[in-house]
Amino acid sequence: MAAVKIVDTTESPEGDDNHYSDVEAGNIGGTATILRVVSLRQHRLVSLDVFRGITVTLMMIVDDIGGLVPKISHSPWDGATLADFVFPFFLFIVGVSLALAYKRVPNRMLATKKAVLRAAKLFLLGLLLQGGFFHSIHDLTYGVDIRKIRSMGVLQRTAMAYLAVALCEIWLKGGGGGSSCTIVRKNRHQLLVGLVLTVTYTVILYGLYVPDWEYDVMSPDSTVKHFVVQCGVRSSTGPGCNAVGMIDRSVLGIQHLYTHPFYLKTARCSIDSPRNGPLPSDAPPWCQAPFDPEGLLSSLMATVTCLVGLQFGHVIVHFKEHDERMVWWSIPGFSLLAFGFSLDFFGLRMNKSLYSLSYTCVTAGTAGLFLAGIYLLVDVYGYKRLVFPMEWIGKHALLFFVLVACNVAPIILQGFYWREPNNNLVRHLSILSDIN
Repeated sequence: MAAVKIVDTTESPEGDDNHYSDVEAGNIGGTATILRVVSLRQHRLVSLDVFRGITVTLMMIVDDIGGLVPKISHSPWDGATLADFVFPFFLFIVGVSLALAYKRVPNRMLATKKAVLRAAKLFLLGLLLQGGFFHSIHDLTYGVDIRKIRSMGVLQRTAMAYLAVALCEIWLKGGGGGSSCTIVRKNRHQLLVGLVLTVTYTVILYGLYVPDWEYDVMSPDSTVKHFVVQCGVRSSTGPGCNAVGMIDRSVLGIQHLYTHPFYLKTARCSIDSPRNGPLPSDAPPWCQAPFDPEGLLSSLMATVTCLVGLQFGHVIVHFKEHDERMVWWSIPGFSLLAFGFSLDFFGLRMNKSLYSLSYTCVTAGTAGLFLAGIYLLVDVYGYKRLVFPMEWIGKHALLFFVLVACNVAPIILQGFYWREPNNNLVRHLSILSDIN
């Protein structure tokens, strides 16, 4: 699954401002993970950990059951399913955490240095885990040809969004109080960045000319098949001739893109659609072409999702009353939902692979309202025992991603076998799953 998404993030607990200590902002040293904030305060918002924990659980559900229940697996192209909400939810909570992590920034240069280093570490971790170094869970080999390593991925995109939004919070956050009339004004430069990213993405997606292109595929019998995809169009949002794929092929190289794109499950590319299956006899030439759902152009809108989360995090920082926070979360949440569904209704379809504007608005708005609901349940009404498992998972989100989403746990487990490499627990569980 290409877009299983996660990053370990922990918010700064609330409390007395005079006792606030911030690793991200450069106050103290530490070896925290990319968004882990070490704080001296005692009270914390449990809802943020619960939010992450539920999202991690959804990730595992769609990973394990998505193949059996296509309706919750990633949409082949247009539209959005349960799986398509997972990654935006994590980007959103990254933004929320950044607002708390950088509540005070006494040393901007030091904070910038720390943010760059953390983003670089996360990007390199993504190359290791998702670049092709680890092979199939049924293959006890590892290693990757550098000429064919996958350049982008979930963690790489998260690193890019984290760095961009962290720099916005470090350098573009204005001063002022926390009243309702100043919160928008003090963050206006960040909102302008989000607008610029959105306009840039939209202009390129619908205005860039996409010429014909070609690629080669190595068949199982080692013969090379050559395909030519005829485009010569602008404004296409189909799988074969969109600007998102063209930019990735031109900048990254087609050999560095994801080789199992979601559109392989479309009716035009699979006789078993919406599941993967054999190609139809009249399959278009782009069906076997690599396409990265975490590409360069679409990462602009992923950054916008993180920026939206940042603004929701500002609400926590500037408003201390529960009702004020609920209002300032609900209004933009419902507004984003209404705008996103309107765009989809009028033809700008929700599309995870392209990270379209309507998809951005709907997923970000849903994430905001979901956070408000969890906050109301956990931090206002105090139902913390009920969601303790989700809180615990949320505190160890990066670990779950590495072990589960990147198949590290089954790869390690299958390394212990009885007599023959194929006689291992992972293989037997897989056989039982296929039988069921």
